[in-house]
Amino acid sequence: MFHVKLPGHDAIARQAGEHLVTHQVKLPRKVVERPIRQVAKRLAMALLVLVATALIVWFDRDGYTDNSDGSVDLLDSFYYATVTLSTTGYGDVTPTSDGARLINILLITPLRVLFLIILVGTTLEVLTERTREEWRLNRWRAALRDHTVVVGFGTKGRSAVETVCATGLKKEQVVVVDPSPRVVDAATAEGYAGVIGDATRSDVLMRAELHRARQIIIATQRDDTAVLVTLTARQLNRGAKIVAAVREEENAPLLKQSGADAVITSASAAGRLLGLSVLSPAAGMVMEDLIHQGSGLDMVERPVIKAEVGKGVRETPDLVVSVIRGHRVLGYDDPAVGTLQLTDRLITIARVTPGTQVTPGNRIRPQD
Repeated sequence: MFHVKLPGHDAIARQAGEHLVTHQVKLPRKVVERPIRQVAKRLAMALLVLVATALIVWFDRDGYTDNSDGSVDLLDSFYYATVTLSTTGYGDVTPTSDGARLINILLITPLRVLFLIILVGTTLEVLTERTREEWRLNRWRAALRDHTVVVGFGTKGRSAVETVCATGLKKEQVVVVDPSPRVVDAATAEGYAGVIGDATRSDVLMRAELHRARQIIIATQRDDTAVLVTLTARQLNRGAKIVAAVREEENAPLLKQSGADAVITSASAAGRLLGLSVLSPAAGMVMEDLIHQGSGLDMVERPVIKAEVGKGVRETPDLVVSVIRGHRVLGYDDPAVGTLQLTDRLITIARVTPGTQVTPGNRIRPQD
């Protein structure tokens, strides 16, 4: 995964900060302890080892000799512990009795090794973290095929992803692209991969492996941004299905000319649902139910099975709304439908329960 940041009077500073983290990819990971807390904990452990070593030397101070004055006090004990654990070893404070030397072998040396493990281990972990992340990222890229790229993870983008995942798409097959690091962090916390950057730039979309994606959802905050992202995405991937959302209906034709297969006008769609709810609250509830995939009534597209070939629309076991024949979408009551053909696809309304799963392109099947 890779990583990415707000306007106000300090917009220039914000833009500069964004360039520093552009193109960063972030993969979902388990929640781990904060790095500062981890370092503080290891530092406390190292200090504890240091104090324990100094106390051991202090209690056995009669077995040690200080070249400066011959005796070893508490300060000398801490001094000896410090130079010993750090492997500096000046030699001015040394164990002279057999007991002190035995304690050095059995206690001081293991404590020295433990001290080095704590400090060196922390350093190695910091140094190897980037290598591990790069290896993880390369493995993720190699395995990513036919995935879904979501540009913009606001209310629209998040709802779109939840709807697609309700049909059986795994979260590992979703990559979120957004210019806000906080938004991408929220996406990775939910199990999605994230790319921080400006989606109008082709190199950012390449980080999301958009050229190998099967479908692209564009849910940006601005219509002009959606147009640029659509143009860039279509240039990188000629075969992917692109669905874009716009605020103003007058911009929908421009999105289609830019390469979008389907354009949803969010403002007018919400307005129509409001109007329908005013005229008939029950009808509004039914439409709201149809919009929410995974529960209640769902609208499903499926192929015609062999047993349905040659039959009329009303003779199928499902409630058929439309028939897709070639590039035409025919209503269930359209005379042109006639009898069903094997190459037709049906848009049906079916009830989904928690024990069933809607799979794109297939009939509803029980979950395993």
